[in-house]
Amino acid sequence: MATSFLLLHNSQLLPADNFALPLPNRGLFFNDGFFETMVWAETGLRYLPQHLHRLQRAAATINLHLPAELATGSTLSATLGQLASANNIPVARVRLHLWRSGGGLYTPTTTHCDWLATCQDFLPLNTTIHSSDFAQTVQTQFSAVSFCKGPNALSYVLAAQEREQRHLDELILLSGLGHVAEAVSSAVAWIREGTIYTPDLEAGGVAGVRLAHLQAKAQALGLPWRPGLYEPTELLAAEAVFTANIAGIRPVRQVADSTFSSAEHPLFLQLRQADITT
Repeated sequence: MATSFLLLHNSQLLPADNFALPLPNRGLFFNDGFFETMVWAETGLRYLPQHLHRLQRAAATINLHLPAELATGSTLSATLGQLASANNIPVARVRLHLWRSGGGLYTPTTTHCDWLATCQDFLPLNTTIHSSDFAQTVQTQFSAVSFCKGPNALSYVLAAQEREQRHLDELILLSGLGHVAEAVSSAVAWIREGTIYTPDLEAGGVAGVRLAHLQAKAQALGLPWRPGLYEPTELLAAEAVFTANIAGIRPVRQVADSTFSSAEHPLFLQLRQADITT
C-alpha cells in the first residue's frame, strides 16, 4: 500500500488522502489570497529573506494578518521544515497557500487567514532553453498584486498553453505597453557590456525570489544591475539571456530569430557560481 503524504493545514499535520477544505473558501470563491513556492533543504528554506519579504508584502497588500507560525523567518522555516521532515523528504518543493478566512462577498469580514502547505521531492532544472519567443496571446498587467504569486495565475496557465502549442521551451511575456516582463514561471534577465538588465516590476511580472537573490550576489561582486522598462529589441541585442526561479538558472539559446551563447558567457558563469556558493 502506498504511503499517504502529509500536509499542514493551519498547523495541523493531516493525511493528504482524505483531506478536504471546508466551505465557504474565499480563496476558491474570490481568489482572495496568494501562494509561495519554496525549497526546503537540510539547512532550512533556501532564499528565506526573499521569500519572507514577498510573503509579508503580499499579506500587507491584501490586508491579511499572518499567523505567528508563518510571520517570521525562524517560524516559517521551522513550520515548513516540520512538514518536510514528516514526509521524510530531505530536499522538498513546498507550496504554501494562504487565503482569507470567513465568508462574505467581495467585502471581507476579517483579516485572518487560513493556510495549507504541501510538499514533494524537489527537482532542479538548470538545462539550456533552446527555443523561446515572445507571447502572442497573453500580456502581463501591472497592479497592486502583480508582484505576488496567485492573483494572476490564469494568465500563466494560458501562457503555458501557448508555449506548448508553439512547441517552444519557453515563452517571454510582454506587458500591455510592450515591455519585457517575465517568462511563464520564472524571471528573465539578460547581459550586455558587463551589465545585467531585468524588467521593472511595473511591467507586471512577479517579483522573482531567485532573481532578487542573484541581484544581491551581483551587487556584492560590484556588477551593475539595471531594472527598467525595456522593449523586446533591447533583450534581442543582448550577449546572453537567462531565466531564474527556485528550480534553477537556465541559459537561453534562442529568442525568436536571435541566438545567444548564454551558457558560455563569462558573466553568466560568474553569477551562477556566486549562486552556488550561497
